Amino acid sequence: MERHYYTQYSEHLQREMHVLVYGYTGVPIIVFPCQDSMCDNFENFGMIDVLQDYIDGGKIQLFSVDTVDKESWSDTWGDKGYRAWVQECYYRYIVDEVLPMVHEINGTGQLPLTLGCSLGATHAAIVFFRRPDLFGGVLGMSGCYDATYFTDGWCDENLYNNSPVHFLENMPSDHPYIQLYNERKIILCVGQGNWESEGIRTTGQMADIFYRKGIHGWTDFWGYDVDHDWPWWKKQIRYFLPFLVAILRPSFDKVTTLKIFKYTGQLTSFQFDFLCDFLKCQSRLMRTQHLDGINIVIRI
Repeated sequence: MERHYYTQYSEHLQREMHVLVYGYTGVPIIVFPCQDSMCDNFENFGMIDVLQDYIDGGKIQLFSVDTVDKESWSDTWGDKGYRAWVQECYYRYIVDEVLPMVHEINGTGQLPLTLGCSLGATHAAIVFFRRPDLFGGVLGMSGCYDATYFTDGWCDENLYNNSPVHFLENMPSDHPYIQLYNERKIILCVGQGNWESEGIRTTGQMADIFYRKGIHGWTDFWGYDVDHDWPWWKKQIRYFLPFLVAILRPSFDKVTTLKIFKYTGQLTSFQFDFLCDFLKCQSRLMRTQHLDGINIVIRI
């Protein structure tokens, strides 16, 4: 596997920042580490190994970035205004400094996707939903999308701009970004097991906003045994990544379940398109109804 380590001085953050690049070509994906972690986070927890076939096959190229979470989200006793300002500087670092680097190294001209788990999902959502003109989609797993959770309800303009449930709630339904969102791929997933309470709450808020604004986002709530932890994120990324990077027509082993949870009461266009392909290449369909959603099960 090709692996390159880059160091660049950030004007926005006034410090050296690092980016680990995995792969040689493919859909560019900016990877945000978990809370307080750095660019080697995915590698250290085995996520790069999980994605090695995609990387070595030239299907994706990962750009894993550092964070400054210890000065923003995690500095519980710090000045809230300063913490929010640091986060805003971090957002600008990603857009103004990392993004040009991604385009230069990747060279495919494709809009990068954003991806993360836990607080990494928060960062991925912030960047994508603020600039859908610059990014092609988002996969957030177990994220918290309400920035005021980290500040005991306090909010200023900088924090508001980094709180998806707030700025999306107040976005007019005829805002041009709505159309851009619907031209992109949006997947927010959360388990319902241990340590997922804020992810459940705020992913539910996002699902409600998507419905009311006409945003075709896929919000997927996994089972009550699905915890806020790496073993499940590894399963989720293998499940969702093919949809996000549009590599497939899928191949399925024995029994496969497509879970479509009905926060909106209907399939998004993204889910419908996938389902059409899904059914064209399969032989038997069984549809089962549950309280928490619809399972569409294929038995081969």
